[in-house]
Amino acid sequence: MARKAIALLSGGLDSRLAVKMMLDQGIDLEAVNFITVFCTCTAKSSCKSEARKAAAEFNIPLKVLNATDEILEAVRNPKHGYGRGLNPCLDCRISMFRRAERYMRETGADFIVTGEVLGERPMSQRPDAIGLIEREAGLEGLVVRPLSAHLFQPSIPEREGWVDREAMMAMRGRSRKPQIQLAAELGINDYPCPAGGCLLTQRDFSRRLELLLKEDAHPPVAEIKSLRLGRLFFSSTGHRIIIPRNEEETRSLELLAQPGDTLMSAEDHTGPTTIIKGNDIIRRTLEEAAALTARYGQGRDEESVKIGYSIGGDGETSDRFRMEASPAEGRRLASELKRL
Repeated sequence: MARKAIALLSGGLDSRLAVKMMLDQGIDLEAVNFITVFCTCTAKSSCKSEARKAAAEFNIPLKVLNATDEILEAVRNPKHGYGRGLNPCLDCRISMFRRAERYMRETGADFIVTGEVLGERPMSQRPDAIGLIEREAGLEGLVVRPLSAHLFQPSIPEREGWVDREAMMAMRGRSRKPQIQLAAELGINDYPCPAGGCLLTQRDFSRRLELLLKEDAHPPVAEIKSLRLGRLFFSSTGHRIIIPRNEEETRSLELLAQPGDTLMSAEDHTGPTTIIKGNDIIRRTLEEAAALTARYGQGRDEESVKIGYSIGGDGETSDRFRMEASPAEGRRLASELKRL
């Protein structure tokens, strides 16, 4: 009887290769894909869409699991520390492996398959880190890594003969040349470039998230999504002022606006929809945000620009107020206010 395994399928080349190698050995596979709000992929080429594409190509079932809550908890309380940003890579990996272990038990699978390559990721793919992750996830000896199998002690599936260890590889390091060569040999020709990643490794995003978590330890997902968008200023009263850089960011920030946000835009000129975050916004904050809005709009060369604003995160139904703002004052504030 064929053994069953759960493959961690990101949709990238490594996980595609691991899946193909196991299918070639006759293993019955089901895949899981983890998504979070911190993925740097675009909507057009997301990790989820690549995983679905790969699962369809290999004709295997795919379960997509949202891991945002677990990662946020790891960010708030990282047992194993951070990387260069606010990225709790080991805790993140442990939480994902724990969910994979539960799903393995639920589905009656025998082991886990990953596309991990020893040394490819500095925090989570070191020998000591890999051992730690397995232990804390309750998966000791139950993870098969076809691309680097010969660099580890044989797993239970290898020792028991469920999989053929001799048909696996000994890849190491960050070069993708061995994977690309293997892909050609296995007939895998359609795979994404390695452009994905995690926002938590980016210092600017991490600083923004750290400040948000000080305001609200359990922020809405929409608030986290907005952190990757726009120019972020802090008013002299400490309120966050977000000014989109282009039309796409303007549309996105409008959609992500929360109840209580103040939305502001020029009345007679094309320009950004500024978002002011927080309650108890006083006149001084409104004036600073209005000046910045005028500075970054098409009326930036005017002496004065008429600015409209509404409070409540809904510019269509909320009452709209107006004030005059100076683009020149906005230029001064842009250079003087704290900015991230």
